[in-house]
Formats: sequence, structure tokens, C-alpha cells
Amino acid sequence: MTAESENARLSQDELFKELTRPLQATEMVTVYLSDNDGPKNHGIYCALVPTADIEKSLSSPSWDLMHESGYPGAVQYYEDGETVTEYCRFGDNLGIEPLVFDRCFYGMKPDYKELSEEFRLFHRLYHDRQSDQYIKIDDDGNETIVAVVEPKRIQIRLKELRQFLAIKEMHLAILFDCREHSPMTLEELSLTEGRGDHREGLVCWGLNYGDFGGIGSHQAFSRLFGKRLIEPLPKDKSGMWGFADEEPKKYVDFILGVDDDGNEVSHTSDPDSLANNFGANTGAPSYQTPVSFRKEVLDKYYQQPGKYNVSDGVLGCGYLWNMYVDNHHDNKVCAWLGDLGRDLPYEDQLHWRSHNIASPDGVSETYYQRQMLAQFTDSEQPEHLFQLKYGELAKECTDVLGWRLLLPLSTEDEHHFQCIRIPATDEQRDFDELVLGLTKILIDSLNEKSLNGLIPKDKLVGVKGSISRLELALGECGVEGAEKHIQFLRNLQNLRSSGSAHRKGNNYRKIATEFGVDSQNLRSVYRGILGRALDELDFLFGAVLSRKLIDHGARSQKESPES
Repeated sequence: MTAESENARLSQDELFKELTRPLQATEMVTVYLSDNDGPKNHGIYCALVPTADIEKSLSSPSWDLMHESGYPGAVQYYEDGETVTEYCRFGDNLGIEPLVFDRCFYGMKPDYKELSEEFRLFHRLYHDRQSDQYIKIDDDGNETIVAVVEPKRIQIRLKELRQFLAIKEMHLAILFDCREHSPMTLEELSLTEGRGDHREGLVCWGLNYGDFGGIGSHQAFSRLFGKRLIEPLPKDKSGMWGFADEEPKKYVDFILGVDDDGNEVSHTSDPDSLANNFGANTGAPSYQTPVSFRKEVLDKYYQQPGKYNVSDGVLGCGYLWNMYVDNHHDNKVCAWLGDLGRDLPYEDQLHWRSHNIASPDGVSETYYQRQMLAQFTDSEQPEHLFQLKYGELAKECTDVLGWRLLLPLSTEDEHHFQCIRIPATDEQRDFDELVLGLTKILIDSLNEKSLNGLIPKDKLVGVKGSISRLELALGECGVEGAEKHIQFLRNLQNLRSSGSAHRKGNNYRKIATEFGVDSQNLRSVYRGILGRALDELDFLFGAVLSRKLIDHGARSQKESPES
């Protein structure tokens, strides 16, 4: 430590440059800071200042709003000799508003910081309580982190701040009070006690030097004190309906096929540029021109089941948008040209364009009957049949037994059911993940407690695993033909255990042979597994429908010595 280095630190030049540097629209701005580590004590707070009052605010480095201020309160004044009491939402009638509230509870409950409710509602922010982040979801379903709350720091993205300020007709004052302490005295540093105030543009500050005079371990100190005002965006850039200009939607050109020379033929997906049944745009491709894509186009959506839903003939993003899709092919996906432009956000159009292929085949028979003939037609795809039959089994169990053979998946495991499908590629990872999901649905979810009620207690001794309980229960109830279905479940469990859950070795090779992994591609293998899973659901459905399970349960209860 030298006098020169201490002088540089106490000047706070680098910190001042950081506090006043130009800001990018997408960066996070610190609106609250409490940093008192080492020989420093840096504090940042903020306040919303009416645009009409910015000159008044910048006339002094003093803060416009103090910590723990800005709560509802009242002011009193005299009018015509009478005392008038007026309620003020933010404690006074000066027009200053808080953006960050200090929530303090007299030491009886933990203190915390809270963002202005108006700001949160203005941007419809979702609060992720685990990470303490605030997330904005736009009309296309894209998620952006707008605010991050940490114990000693709060940051908010500049763009959303300035949009809020635009409608409020206010500036944001970033208030700073930063102190640096030194074990050396002012005299040793050749510094003079005192303060100088400055104003430059939307920044007003003062730098003060002082000396503790031997009190404690610190001697000289400097205090950088002031504010920086951030101006609002123009109202037409606020993003708020009624004020902001609506941006025209963009459309992607998609490949429709090839010409006689083998060149790709493309056309815009703008619905207003397409022909329809009412005579519009004669000579242009029809709105209902089929466009083909590689099957991998849907993987993006399967990988985010909390955000997207892929079902029989429909792709959706929450409640924001959905599009009819022809996902009834083995090796591709189709959609109408007009639907691609009308229903998909531009970024998703670009995603689909990257998987766009020229295909001589049109839409599937199922899709044609539904879309063109308005006929109700069941899908023949295994994944769609699985979801349908699983739902039918659940309903029949509830109606007949009063309990479900297959318990509902937990919230954390629901994605396994949503993502059941024939994989688009032969990637081992996808195959393992799908086997794991099917095992959770058909084996891990077996209702062991209710199955135990169908088995005499003396026969339950030493029984381990849900499959063995199912086998015993079906046998006790006189349900025939269970052997091959029980064996399938055991094989599936072994495939999961030796492949998805553990390192692959000799056990995996043995069970993989049973499923034909070495003689077929993984897509075909999983298709076969899913086909056998459908047989399993049909078998269980028949067992429930036969009423043997409920009749046996009633008999067992009647014959029980305890009844």
C-alpha cells in the first residue's frame, strides 16, 4: 500500500466512470446495492422522479428518496383555517415514487426487498421464487429475465425500465453513496478535507474527503454522493397497447417442392398473399398447400414440455398460440403453408424453415379427413394411441374400481408422458430417455397399495417389486393371459436398469437382444416396444372391464376374519 495507490482508490474515479457510463438496452442496471466488504461501503438506491421535476432533482446531489420511505401515509395542511388531512400513496405529495421497497418488520420477521407492484404488473412478470428472478413472457412465448433480486443487489433490465418510465412520464434516479476508507491520514495522502459538487447532463454528484482523526482503524475517507437520472423511452416505444406502434409481422418463405429442373420452389407464408376458396390472389399457392419438414422439427418442443405441448395433430405454446400439424407420418411432419404464417411466431417460422424439405408426398389420410372432410378420425400413430388408451384406462379404473392401476405421474415426471413418441433419430440418448419414461409410466406407477389389497397377506411375505405384486393380484383374481404381459414389463424394467439407469454392459447386451436392438435401428426398436406397451394397456383395460378385480376385492373383504 502506497500513498499513490490510496489516493487513486479514494478518488473513486473508476467507480464514477462505471456509475455514469453509457448503458445498453439489454443490460442489467443495478438499482439497489449494499456492499460493505473490506475498506469500503458502497450503497445504491433508486427513485422515480417526475420528468417535470428533473431540474429540481439535479440541483443537488441529495437523494430524492431515503431507505424505508415511500409507504402510504398522510400529509396535513391548513386551508381556510381548517386542518386538512390528505392520504398519499407514497407518503407525501412531492411526486417521488419508490421502485424498490425496503420491507422491514421491526426485527420480528426477516427483512427483504420488494419490487414495485406496478412495475411487475406493467410487464406481467412471473416471479420465479426459487431463483428470485422476474421473467417476462412475450406474445410469442419467449422468456426474458427482467429483474434479479439478490440479498445485497437488485438488477433490472434497462429496456423494461425505460418502457415503464415512458408511460409514467418519469425519470429513474440511480442514487449512490459510496465510501472508501484508508488507514492513512489526509495529511499522509496530501489531501484536503472538503467537498465539491458537480453537475453534468443528467448526473449530479459530490466528492467529499474527511478524516476520522484516529477513531478506529480507519483514518482518511472519501464519499462519492449523488445521482444519475435515466430518461424514459418515447411512448411509441413503450410496448404498451394504445401508445406503441404495432410492428408488422414478418413471414418466412417455405419450400413447396421442386420444378422440372430440380430447383426448389418457395413461397411466402403470409396468409394475405395466398389463394383461398373465395378468389383471393389468383395464381398464388393455396392457403392449404402442404409443406413438409423433417420429423426432428418437433424435437425442440418435446424438449421443453413445460412450455410447449405436442399432441395428436396440434402444437401449442401455453395459451399464447397453437397450430394444427400433421404428425401422423413415420418420417416427416406436414403443415399448411397459411397456418405456418398465421399461427407461428417469426422465430419459430425460422426454426421450421431450417427443417423444411421438398417431398412428393402430401398430408396423411388422417389429416386430410380431419382438415378437408371435417371427419372425426383416430390417429394410427403409436404415441397418440398410447395417450388415448392410457386416458381410457385411467377413466375405467376410476369408474369401476374406484382406484387407478397406474397412479398419476408426479408434477416432476409429467414430461415423460407428454414426450412419449417414436424418436425422430437413432440417437441412443433419446432412446434411453424414452425407455426410462415408459418404465416410469407402466412400472414405477403401479398402484402397489391397492394391488396388495387383492392378495392374501400370507402370500405377500417376501414379495418385492410392483411387477410381482401385479402378477400375484391378477392370478388371485383369475385374470388369464397375463404371462406375456408380465414378461414384457420385466424385460422393459431390465432394459431401463441395464441401459438408462446404469452403465451398459453384458446385462444390457442380453436384454437388448430380446428387444432386437442389434438387428434394427433404434427407432424401429422403440416402435416395437411402444406397440407392446399398447397391448399392455389393452390387457389391463380388459382386466378392469371384466370386473374380476372388483369382485375379488369384495369377496376378500367379505371373507376376511377382521370384517
